[in-house]
Amino acid sequence: MLVIRRQVDRRRAYTVMMLPGEPPRVFPTSDHEHARILQLFLQDRPYAGVENDFTAFNLRPPPAQPAGAWSQPANASPPSGGTSTPSSRKTAHTGSPCAG
Repeated sequence: MLVIRRQVDRRRAYTVMMLPGEPPRVFPTSDHEHARILQLFLQDRPYAGVENDFTAFNLRPPPAQPAGAWSQPANASPPSGGTSTPSSRKTAHTGSPCAG
């Protein structure tokens, strides 16, 4: 089984590829390049008939979420406290921005 791991030191990040009976192959790569290597070798998510970390350790892939999209969980309640409309906010104005 091919094993692909990410290795990071203080200066660089590497992709390490290991096969049984072979010395490890170490390549300096960026995060993007490492992710692409995982895709090419079918190691980035579970695939039918492919043995990888997801099948060996019974892992589930993280849910896909569009970049920049953030949403509250469906069962989340609105924040407690008063309303935050401008008319209900109380501001302390001293008259001079430099007053101390």
